[in-house]
Amino acid sequence: MSKQYVSHYAEVDPFVTKDGSVIRELMHPLHHASQRQSLAEARLSAGQKTLLHRHLKTEELYYITHGNGLMTVDGQCFAVQAGDTVCISPGQAHCIENVATEALVLLCCCSPAYSHDDTEVLAET
Repeated sequence: MSKQYVSHYAEVDPFVTKDGSVIRELMHPLHHASQRQSLAEARLSAGQKTLLHRHLKTEELYYITHGNGLMTVDGQCFAVQAGDTVCISPGQAHCIENVATEALVLLCCCSPAYSHDDTEVLAET
């Protein structure tokens, strides 16, 4: 079966990543025509925080589309809100927390593409 050039949101099943966030892989080389990167939507419920983790090979871009939260990258904690973009370099420990009463939604672009094998959980809480 050939890989898809188009992904339809309603047809993408969400799943839980190693960091605890619920994501939908909107584009990924395993299923789509992209070759070197992936694009996912992540959602965190009110009060939810991802586990502190890092990726040894992957650079990530987080683009906040809805809500606001607290982002931690290499020990620096800062507020993020809809419209903000965060760059996370390979090896940087990071997590994000939803500090609002509504969902925190973000797009996450990974290069190379997201892989559970490239995700190292550093803290359980």
